[in-house]
Amino acid sequence: MKRLEAIVLGATGATGQELVKLLLKDPNFSKVTIFVRKKPRVKHKKLTIYEIDFSRLNEYKGLINGDVIFSALGTTLSQAGSKTQQYLVDFNYQYEFAKIGSENKVIHYSLVSSVGANIKSPFFYPKTKGALEEAVKKLGFNNIYIFQPPFLIRQSNLIRPGEKIALKILKLLNQIGILKSQKPISVSDLAQKMISEIKSDKTVRLKTFKPRDIF
Repeated sequence: MKRLEAIVLGATGATGQELVKLLLKDPNFSKVTIFVRKKPRVKHKKLTIYEIDFSRLNEYKGLINGDVIFSALGTTLSQAGSKTQQYLVDFNYQYEFAKIGSENKVIHYSLVSSVGANIKSPFFYPKTKGALEEAVKKLGFNNIYIFQPPFLIRQSNLIRPGEKIALKILKLLNQIGILKSQKPISVSDLAQKMISEIKSDKTVRLKTFKPRDIF
């Protein structure tokens, strides 16, 4: 396969950081471009960083070029402060970025969604994730990969309040045979799976990965 140019959205988050780290090490990728609100300290000869205002994405349209977009942007209600602000990040920014990428002839699109994502869900978070999935499916990428991971194990410094307790409970339930399909997965394993699917060089048009498909 030819060497690819990757774009990472959400590069300062848990999964995004792992994606960037692995992509920079991978000889199959010649360039890694990230779009962030706050510039990280990481430096690498393959890395290009754009510090942008996500509310003005059209102004950066000419910069969104490459072979694949890895979209791992996301926030929580507590971080966003309101459902309106969370929807802005989890849907609007990601969709607008994907739309521009599609218009700029980016070939592949790989999205970190969520287990249970469903546009018909009565709950805000899975409904938002489901709405994003349905919206990006209509864009003109050659290949679209949607990952619906279970509970993600993050680096210790990125674990959110309450996640340690939830992780312990899930692990206990898994050990006694309950919720095995929701077995936690590390962000590193998720990132590796996302990259390996792109490197497989298959034409899939659309493929959704449930938790059991990621392990």
